Amino acid sequence: MTATDVQASIDAIWRIEQARLIAGLVRIVRDVDRAEELAQEALVAALVEWPKTGVPVKPGAWLMAAAKRRAIDGFRRDKMLERKHAEIGRDQENVRDTSIEKIETAMDDDLGDELLGLIFTACHPILSAQARAALTLRLIGGLSTDEIARAFLSSEATVAQRIVRAKKTIGKAGLTFEVPRGAALQERLASVLEVIYLIFNEGYAATAGEDLIRPALCTEAQRLGRILAAALSDEAEVFGLLALMEIQASRLGARTATDGSLLTLNEQNRARWDQLLIRRGLAALERAQALGGAHSPYTLQAALAACHARARRVEETDWERICSLYDTLREVMPSPVVDLNRAVAHSMAFGPEAGLVLLDAIEQAEALGGYAPLPAARGDFLFRAGRLGEAKTEFERAAVLTRNSREKAFLLARARSCER
Repeated sequence: MTATDVQASIDAIWRIEQARLIAGLVRIVRDVDRAEELAQEALVAALVEWPKTGVPVKPGAWLMAAAKRRAIDGFRRDKMLERKHAEIGRDQENVRDTSIEKIETAMDDDLGDELLGLIFTACHPILSAQARAALTLRLIGGLSTDEIARAFLSSEATVAQRIVRAKKTIGKAGLTFEVPRGAALQERLASVLEVIYLIFNEGYAATAGEDLIRPALCTEAQRLGRILAAALSDEAEVFGLLALMEIQASRLGARTATDGSLLTLNEQNRARWDQLLIRRGLAALERAQALGGAHSPYTLQAALAACHARARRVEETDWERICSLYDTLREVMPSPVVDLNRAVAHSMAFGPEAGLVLLDAIEQAEALGGYAPLPAARGDFLFRAGRLGEAKTEFERAAVLTRNSREKAFLLARARSCER
């Protein structure tokens, strides 16, 4: 194997093992920063040793052992300093090196669901949603601070500060880096799912910037969802969220034209939808429903996505079924955004005027003030109703409100189409 091949192997192994390595180390040293440092030291050791000795059969175990040896060395140095500064004449014969014993015992410990424990800690509700997302992408996704900043269109300094503050908050709170049990699991799980879906949505429909989609974020969210599903195989909402992400992600390759412009659901080439992801999503949806989660929020949203996935042609879309699902979702998870999407569904099932009636009922919702999709939806309803002058005004209003340049171009193009 050439040096280039070894380097490529190390890069791939690091990508796969990094999160689990940090998770195992955090469980031992109870310090996120120190765990990251130890993981990096193990990587440096691999970069030195593996080109000479070859990639080990179990590279993950090699990295973990190397990191733990450095952790033990660090604890021993700390203990030595303590002893040097101890009061002269102190009897040290019975002093036990409990910290070292703890790590040495952990060398042979079965770490079990340590990665899951790190996910739950990074997504702890004591942190803000933005901090949870940044820390999760840093620790579990392995993204650099710069990559996270670019993904969320923020400055690197802002993201770095957010991550540092999050680590300090976790340290001060004395969190155990373990998976919660019993009733606490449900409460904490909601926070984890919220973060994963936040990451996915920012990839699926970027809220700002030049790109309409950021597939890397979607991929990372799906990976996290699969980790949860494998570890929490009896949690309906985990499978509901996974189903929703898999089905939505199946359309990523068809959402934009060759020039990068947005294609609506009706304009997309459905032959370009990823059938493997659709099958995975439908299987996860079936699992969520079998676990009794048919009426839970993520499962209902996945069922809505499935209606589109099952339609080979636009004309085959079961809009009445979609309306029924939105009616249920509105009861389970009431929100102005759900009401807006419900209005869109009703406009497709029963005509644009029906959609306009529902929009009138939610127009004054404070939560939708400045929300570009609201005038965009009204513009679409008016356009289909033949009221082109009014539609043009609404599309232009939506274009002013959006922060995504590609979406702005799409809305202005729709406004121009009303001038015929």
